[in-house]
Amino acid sequence: QVQLVESGGGLVQPGGSLRLSCAASKTLFSNNVMAWYRQPPGKQRELVATITSGGSADYASSVKGRFTISRDNAKNTVYMQMNSLKPEDTAVYYCAAVVPGGSQYWGQGTQVTVSS
Repeated sequence: QVQLVESGGGLVQPGGSLRLSCAASKTLFSNNVMAWYRQPPGKQRELVATITSGGSADYASSVKGRFTISRDNAKNTVYMQMNSLKPEDTAVYYCAAVVPGGSQYWGQGTQVTVSS
């Protein structure tokens, strides 16, 4: 079964933190690049961070230094620790798996709202 299930979203005040999790099926997770995207209200989906199977990470400039992507290969799970959250981080966050050939599989998304 091919699936990605995100969790951990919610409402947080500016300056706060959240940790997102994405549990993947082994077929999608093993040896594939995993990524987090987000779609702010009324805007297009954008790439936030990626991590290779070996643990090399890359980030959008807007989140560098505040967000950390990681993966637990034993649990087939990818995480994103989000610190110093800003109102402009408000979005639906999606987990994605990039398989050989470039196709992507998506989770259902989790809402993150940063507001006082």
